[in-house]
Amino acid sequence: MELMTLQGIVENGQIRLADNVRLPEKAIVYVVVPGIEISAPVRIGSPRLMHPEQAADFVKVIEEIRDAAL
Repeated sequence: MELMTLQGIVENGQIRLADNVRLPEKAIVYVVVPGIEISAPVRIGSPRLMHPEQAADFVKVIEEIRDAAL
């Protein structure tokens, strides 16, 4: 595999290369971004009971709505 290194900048969410650079359509490219630290995505876990043995204290409630007009 041959390798070419090009420099560009990001403007409005798109990578802009120098005006004289032409790549073929559907060319596979790899982007390496130096000097930027990306934080890990925030993960929100499912709620858990502090005392699982209390699960029997909770009752599933299903309400039926009749004649609900929009």
